[in-house]
Amino acid sequence: MHLHPYSSIAEQFAAYRQVIDVHEFGNGNINDTYLVTIDSDSAEERQFVLQRINTQVFKQPMLIMQNMRAFTEHMRRRAREERHRWEMPRVLPAVDGQDFHLDCEGNFWRAISYVHGAQSFDTIKDIDHAREVGYALGTFQYLISDLPIAKLADTLEGFHITPRYLLNFDRTFSQNGFKSNAEVRHCLAFVEQRRSFAAVLEDAREHGRLGLRPVHGDPKVNNVMIEQLTGRAISLVDLDTVKPGLIHYDIGDCMRSGCNPLGEETDQWESVHFDPEIGAAILEGYLTQARNFLTESDYEYLFDSVRLLTFELGIRFFTDHLAGNVYFKVKHPEHNLQRALVQFKLTESIEAHEADIRNIIQTVAPRPI
Repeated sequence: MHLHPYSSIAEQFAAYRQVIDVHEFGNGNINDTYLVTIDSDSAEERQFVLQRINTQVFKQPMLIMQNMRAFTEHMRRRAREERHRWEMPRVLPAVDGQDFHLDCEGNFWRAISYVHGAQSFDTIKDIDHAREVGYALGTFQYLISDLPIAKLADTLEGFHITPRYLLNFDRTFSQNGFKSNAEVRHCLAFVEQRRSFAAVLEDAREHGRLGLRPVHGDPKVNNVMIEQLTGRAISLVDLDTVKPGLIHYDIGDCMRSGCNPLGEETDQWESVHFDPEIGAAILEGYLTQARNFLTESDYEYLFDSVRLLTFELGIRFFTDHLAGNVYFKVKHPEHNLQRALVQFKLTESIEAHEADIRNIIQTVAPRPI
């Protein structure tokens, strides 16, 4: 039988069962992810997710595992108490009892349980799906909202702090010679015109308008698991970025990801647009749960978060392009430039729809704001 090169790694988490198959899984931009099938009588245990953590990005992977133990246990208990049908992936131990494995080259591997009977999608399928994506984020934030942030390590310092990304962009731009073309010049002008907006959420935090809470950190559409039988959201996966932050990072990123029908990997960047109908459905689903913990100030900054997180990701992709593609995985040299153009076009569309989005927020908020 032809075995995958990482079968021996998978065996470290297979509880002494035979590894039948290992293949690449998902399309994450940071970690390497594989779906492992083992010889087991239990359908629930037959598959698990194997990941090699990118330690260039997550420099202290032990803290990720520490966080995962803290918040998955907390959320499982809360879900039982609240009678929420909600699945939290479990950390699977290696055969030596540790919750990770270091291979002979020093790579950091971990395994987590696979959410069976569910699937994710790269873009929103329909309005019901949009509502479920919003519901998933609201449920996740609600179930974790009473976990003291002191129990969560900051696994990715500076994550979603837009002024820091802007500083990094300035540094990268000054240090790297680049070939100027129309797309690069467009991106440079786009960033320059919006520079003053970058600190809107951090300023609100510094002035006490917004406070730190536990956040998911990466609630993109394809991290929401939809149960195949019912069409209901039952899990939010990709949990490495759970840490203290502003919940606006999450809802802004979720809307950014969900309300672009063409998806963030499209090469048709000039056709990218914000879909207000999808946005209304995501917010509606989100607020069924989030109204339990949102403050008046939180509502005031919802539009800003949607615009800012889209702009921020564009800056991050553009910076990586100028730096020579050192952070995000790419399929060709211009890939990150293409991704930046998509996010900047979406930012522009969000700005054009500001009145619509603010109206959606007013409509779905439980009280006037």
